[in-house]
Amino acid sequence: MSGEQTAAIESDIEAAIREDHPALITYITAGDPSLEDTKEYVEALDCGGSDLIELGLPFSEPIAEGPTIQAAINRALDAGTTPARFFELVDELETDAPLLVMTYYNMILQYGSEPDVRPFVERAADAGLSGIIVPDLPAEEADPLRDACDEHGLDLVFIVAPTTAGERLDRIMSQVSGFAYVQARLGTTGARADVSNATHDSLTRLSAYDVPKAVGFGVSEGDHAAEIIEAGADGVIVGSALVDLIAEHGTGDAPAADALESKARELKRGARRGGEQRNGHEQGREEAPEPEQP
Repeated sequence: MSGEQTAAIESDIEAAIREDHPALITYITAGDPSLEDTKEYVEALDCGGSDLIELGLPFSEPIAEGPTIQAAINRALDAGTTPARFFELVDELETDAPLLVMTYYNMILQYGSEPDVRPFVERAADAGLSGIIVPDLPAEEADPLRDACDEHGLDLVFIVAPTTAGERLDRIMSQVSGFAYVQARLGTTGARADVSNATHDSLTRLSAYDVPKAVGFGVSEGDHAAEIIEAGADGVIVGSALVDLIAEHGTGDAPAADALESKARELKRGARRGGEQRNGHEQGREEAPEPEQP
């Protein structure tokens, strides 16, 4: 089946975004600093209000990641995180929030006994994952993975850069399922102090496409979440700010799980505030009197 055909059937990811709108999507690297810690951190994010949780499967050449997540990936690899151990972790997780895996195409392609995407997708589905995000997979080369995801009921999420437009944007949006991952700014991941103007431009450009849009790359505060949701996003994606907390608290006196749960609550409150502000603007436009005719 094509992505276009499956779009009519609401997935776990789409349902979570719709029912918990606006949605908070959180990311941490599996195995940072250990897989046992990751289990505790996922539970904390779930309790803190995450509506979807991305788990990074570490890869040695993470081209889309900034220094924060690269360091987390190195810690996870040093701790012995492998695809097999990653899936064992996911087998044990019980969360209200649907789970996604974020990793690179070579990890997916090389998972089986010979280069093929299907063994990875089948194992992901068996483990209970709801979707896959692949930062380095062009939409033009995604048909094999798209077909495998459709066969096993997983969403395939694509990242849309601020510069993506025209036929390439049409291609991505015809392939995407679950939600479109809207890149807030050019460059790599990493917490930022403000929201890029490119975010507003991207949301305006994508408003014609009937698929949920979630904004990531640089979101770190509740106020950021509020601004992004008010601008038209259906969700916000937060990763580096959470990984920073793990690095800060993982070996200190304050447990990282408590910090993650608290941060998730702050971000979810911000997203809800942005939703209320947007709804107020929309209601105001509806109630505005018609201009008098001359």
